Amino acid sequence: MRYLIGIDLGTSATKTVLFDEAGNIIASAAREYPLYQPQNGWAEQKPEDWREAALETLKEVVETSHINKEDIKGLGISGQMHGLVMLDEKGDVIRPAIIWCDQRTGKECEEITQRVGKERLIEITANPALTGFTASKILWVRKHEPDNYAKCRHILLPKDYIRYILTGVFATEVSDASGMQLLDVPNRCWSEEVLEKLEIERGLLPKVYESIEVTGMILPQIAQKTGLSVNTVVVGGAGDNAAAAVGTGIVKEGRAFTTIGTSGVVYAHSDKVVIDKNGRVHTFCCAVPGAWHVMGVTQGAGLSLKWFKDNFCEEYIAQAEKEQKDVYEIINQEVEKIPIGSGKLLYLPYLMGERTPHLDPDCRGVFFGLSAIHNRNNMLRAVMEGVSYSLKDCYEILVEMGMTIEEMMVCGGGGKSPIWKQMLSDLYGCHVNTVTAKEGPALGVAILAGVGAGIYRSVEEGCQKALEVKVGCVPKEENRELYLKYYQIYKALYPDLKQEFRRLQEL
Repeated sequence: MRYLIGIDLGTSATKTVLFDEAGNIIASAAREYPLYQPQNGWAEQKPEDWREAALETLKEVVETSHINKEDIKGLGISGQMHGLVMLDEKGDVIRPAIIWCDQRTGKECEEITQRVGKERLIEITANPALTGFTASKILWVRKHEPDNYAKCRHILLPKDYIRYILTGVFATEVSDASGMQLLDVPNRCWSEEVLEKLEIERGLLPKVYESIEVTGMILPQIAQKTGLSVNTVVVGGAGDNAAAAVGTGIVKEGRAFTTIGTSGVVYAHSDKVVIDKNGRVHTFCCAVPGAWHVMGVTQGAGLSLKWFKDNFCEEYIAQAEKEQKDVYEIINQEVEKIPIGSGKLLYLPYLMGERTPHLDPDCRGVFFGLSAIHNRNNMLRAVMEGVSYSLKDCYEILVEMGMTIEEMMVCGGGGKSPIWKQMLSDLYGCHVNTVTAKEGPALGVAILAGVGAGIYRSVEEGCQKALEVKVGCVPKEENRELYLKYYQIYKALYPDLKQEFRRLQEL
């Protein structure tokens, strides 16, 4: 039997999973690490924490599996996108990584738009200048931390820093690089025009590969630390959403998925480049060679529920510990008791600004309609419904662009919630299914590694062999009609509050 490893570098933890070639989990391990917010709207993490988490979890899965290390044929890495990792000439980290949800770079986005031109930027990078993307972070460091910028010799994305640790190779791949705002997305290569206009040296960036291509092998010193073989190939891998797409079988036209992790995504596969000229959704290269994906992103999906749980659900947390349950299982039970509409209470999930469809770093979370009749459970349901409405915003734009969505899969931590899945089915008006595999991104990059290692002939074949679809929720028409009434009110709130968000930010 041959085996594959997928590493999923998330915002809250890194998880490493060892699979056999049929997609069965043999061993897994995870390590958490902190997120730092030095100022309101800022978000940073230490790449050294990612490194230690990756090495520790790799060692654990190899040791606990008791399999021959030479039978581990390939390794793929998935990761949170857009983060800026800066290394000096020795390959050491210069400063904490500025990660995907950081919102400090509004002025830099204006500068990028001015330098490249709004329409031209979208033509090349398939996206408008966004605070979450890497290019604006590079300009921010150059402007505000010139000493750090002067030391920089290598710019990497989070998962590609782990690749460097494992292989000593500076490399990235098309799906993750698409989110840097420096890639020519239609042509799948760095854009010399954008780099020249932004005055970013090409030599700072790594070589770009396709997701299934072999980028390097495990270094001898890493093999000694982890128990891996130096013969294990490391492939390009993928950004978290492209990896999740492979891990849920979204590798051909007509298929889409929704993920509710820290952020929320509605993602559809496309065999051709489809770009929204208004920049409301992202078009990126996907992990299938020669294909792309279109996705809408809401910044504060699972983050909203976690924020509310951490700050207002001490009783449920204590109950979960006492009963040895997942606290979200208790939350789901309580939310199920609250009728649709949460007692006429709406929530806008803009804790970290918003991407789709508003492209507004200044907007913030709102409870609308709060009254003395509401309690904690009303607010919990309102949070889940508000996130569902934000995902409906994303879905509507994809349909408007002509994307055909015949089947919707759901994944991520929020995808485990039967309440949330039913909300999405009712709002989308389609079946919402899951796969039996629970490790979407990790399995996705393991499948990519399987292609690179020659175990599968293609990504599609790997998905056929490693995935099993589980039928999920069917839309309920009576629920759908009621949700859509609330959704219309939800949609009207942002335009009414837009200027007030800006005024609040300027205080």
